[in-house]
Amino acid sequence: MKVNTGSAKGKRLKAVPGKTTRPITDLAKQAVFNILMDEVRSSRWLDLFGGTGAVGIEALSRGATSCTFLDIENAAVRVIEANLKATGLTAAAKVIRQDALRYVGGRPNSQYDFIYVAPPQHQGVWQRAVAAIDDNVGWLADGGTVIVQIDPNEYVALELKHLELDDQRSYGRTMFCFYSAAPELTEE
Repeated sequence: MKVNTGSAKGKRLKAVPGKTTRPITDLAKQAVFNILMDEVRSSRWLDLFGGTGAVGIEALSRGATSCTFLDIENAAVRVIEANLKATGLTAAAKVIRQDALRYVGGRPNSQYDFIYVAPPQHQGVWQRAVAAIDDNVGWLADGGTVIVQIDPNEYVALELKHLELDDQRSYGRTMFCFYSAAPELTEE
């Protein structure tokens, strides 16, 4: 696992020991950033269920202004911090050890252009995370996007009040779902 592009291109990232995380493959990560292209530059990210921090670190390497990483596991927090240090991207990052569902279920204290959701698989956690963001849509900046990474077998259509599914792409055993604020919210 490595950083694909940008200021930290080629830097190897540490993995979280054990089987508590499922790191994104370099191919799937490259695919999602190819979709986003220039939107990454100067954006603010929230990387829920941070794991190794690979997605947020890729965003920072490609010119994102900041990234807040969340993970409940001590081992994951230590790996994210080590990976940030190894890539020289610590200054633009904030790492928080907290339950991601509890965090986004609380009152928004910041707005993000991208919220990346890649929770443990096959437990319905992604659905609860998107529902929590939908209930607290203030986490998203105007024009912001929620990106969900799941196994394609996990996908179910969600009934949401404020978010809508814009796009969906599959790459092998990885599916990305892109949600944004419904147009009537952005027209007010």
